[in-house]
Amino acid sequence: MLFDSHAHFNIDKKAEADLEKLAAGIEDSELSYVMNIGVDLETSFLACEQAKRYPWCYATVGVHPQDVHKMDDEELYALKTLAMEDKVKAIGEIGLDYFHMGATEDKEEQKEWFRKQIRLANEISMPIAIHCREADGDCLEILKQEGAFSKERIAKFPAREPVNGIGEKDARVLLHCYSGSSELAEEYVKLGATISIAGPVTFKNAKKQVKTVERIPIEFLLAETDSPFLTPEPHRGERNTPLNVKFVVAKFAEIKGITYEEAAAVTCRNAKRFYGIED
Repeated sequence: MLFDSHAHFNIDKKAEADLEKLAAGIEDSELSYVMNIGVDLETSFLACEQAKRYPWCYATVGVHPQDVHKMDDEELYALKTLAMEDKVKAIGEIGLDYFHMGATEDKEEQKEWFRKQIRLANEISMPIAIHCREADGDCLEILKQEGAFSKERIAKFPAREPVNGIGEKDARVLLHCYSGSSELAEEYVKLGATISIAGPVTFKNAKKQVKTVERIPIEFLLAETDSPFLTPEPHRGERNTPLNVKFVVAKFAEIKGITYEEAAAVTCRNAKRFYGIED
C-alpha cells in the first residue's frame, strides 16, 4: 500500500490526461492514495473536481508563491469555500520561493499571501502543505509568527507517539519536497512538522535528502513524487507519475535498513494521519 503525498494532475491538459491514464491501471498497482495539489485558484478548483471522480484521489487548495500575484481577498475567500469540500485535506501548496523569482517579483508579496493562507488554515483547522525554496529562514520565521506551531493550533490535533524523544507535537505542517539541512528538518519535527521527501533522494548527488532520511525517524516522513516533475531513478528524465513513489519508498527502506514493505506501510500510515484520512 503506497501513498503519493504530493502530485499535480491539474496544471495543464497533459496532467489531466495523466490522471485518466493512472486511473485506468491503478487497481493493478501498489498505489492506494494520491494527494492532488492546488497551486492557484483554478488548479485548486480542478483538484476538487478530480478528487470527486476517484475514491483514491484527494485534494489540497492553495496558491503557490509564484502565483500569489494573482491573489486578492476575493480569491482568498474562494479558497476558504473550496476548503470546505469533503475531499479537501489541506491548505497548500503555499510558502516562499526565492529561487524562481523574476526581476518583477516581490518577496514581500509572497510573504503577505503566505501569512494570509496560514491564517486561513489556522481559522479552519486544516493541515498546511509548504513549498519552501531558498527561503528557509523567512519560512520558519513566518510559520512561527503566524501560529503554525502554537499551542492553540497543536491542541486541535491528536498528539503523535514520540520517537527518540522528538515528534510528540503535531501541528499538521508539512514541508513538501524537502531539500534543506537535516538539522533544520529535526528542528521542524520538534516543533510539530512532518517532512516529505521526493524523487531527488534517489539521485547520486542527493546528500542533503539522504542525511535527512537518516536523521529523521520514519514515523515523521512522507513519500511523494511531485508528479509530473522530479522523476526518481531509474526513470530520471522521463515524465513522472505517482506510480514512481515506490522508488522513493524503496530508498527510504535502503537508508533505514528496513524492508520495503515496512517503509511502504509506515509512510502510507503517516500520510493518512497527516491528511486526516480514516477509511
